[in-house]
Parts: sequence; structure tokens; C-alpha cells
Amino acid sequence: MAEPAQPKRRADARRNRQALLDSAARVFARAGAEASLNQIAREAGLGIGTLFRHFATRAELVEATFRNELRRICDAAPELLAVQAPPAATSEWMERFLDYMTTKHGMVDTLQAMMTTGSPLYEETLGRLTDAVRGLIEAGVSSGDFRSDVDPSDALAQLGGIAYMAGQPGRRDQARRMIDLLVRGLRASA
Repeated sequence: MAEPAQPKRRADARRNRQALLDSAARVFARAGAEASLNQIAREAGLGIGTLFRHFATRAELVEATFRNELRRICDAAPELLAVQAPPAATSEWMERFLDYMTTKHGMVDTLQAMMTTGSPLYEETLGRLTDAVRGLIEAGVSSGDFRSDVDPSDALAQLGGIAYMAGQPGRRDQARRMIDLLVRGLRASA
């Protein structure tokens, strides 16, 4: 399922919307569920009225922020592959995935209501992330770096577990080591 169609906006309105989404991602990651909408608008350099013109409710802002971050993480896979060898691109993408998951922490309560198993948003998210991982693995298989018998959904599930653990205080370094182990497990030869 694709993102909802957005109406044509003036260039300044598009910039304002993007500034709000970028600010929301930072504030939600930092302040969690209690993130102030006023703070989001202020950090974007905009007024609260502008925020509400773009996002009528907190839930609308959360969903739009989530979709924006999902787009970024999924778009990063082919971008990284364009400039790095598949193993390095995969490691870098997995690090970014940890950051992506951290951003979601402040939106968890609202997202849980929207992301029930079987919901369009859940299915879209899982599909897009699996496709991103598939692209990384297929590039590694083509280059001879990765095994051909790895299911992208299995790699994503393992990465999801690592990301969950990385969200615990003091566990980020361990998560990085686990990403290294996961990428080594993808290798065609040990």
C-alpha cells in the first residue's frame, strides 16, 4: 500500500512540512510520548498554527513522521549500494535501521494503535523494509559476498531483535557488535 496522496503544495509549504517532520522525528526520539507539539513547531522554526495546518492531530503527525522515516530508511539501501560494496552498505544500512527504530520510541503508543498485525500500515512497513533488506542481500549475492540461501525476512527479524535490544540503556555498542555478527553470517565464506 502506498503512502496517501498529498495535495500539490507551494514550495514554502513543502519546506515547512518537511521541517516539521524532521523536527518531529528528533523531538519524539528525544522526549518520547510526552513530546510537545509546541516544541516540535519551535524546533522547526515555525508556529504551532503552521503545525496544525499540516497535521490536524497528534496521530496524523505521528503517522506522517513514521512514514517519512520509513521512506528515508528504505531509500537509503540503494543509495548506499551506489557508493559502497554490499557488505559495507549492509552494515551502514543496519546502523541506520537502529537509528530509525530509536526514532519510533516516542511514537510507540500512537503507532501501536495504527500498527496492529494485518493493518495496511503494518503490512506496508514490513513489505518496504523486507524489500530494502532483499536489495542489500541480492547485491551481496551478485557480488559474491553473501550467501544465496538467506531469506530477507529472517535477516530483518534478527535485525529487529537487535534494534529492540539497542533501545535499552547502555546496549548500543553491543548492538553494533551484533550487527557485525549478522553481516558475517550473510557472508558467502567465513
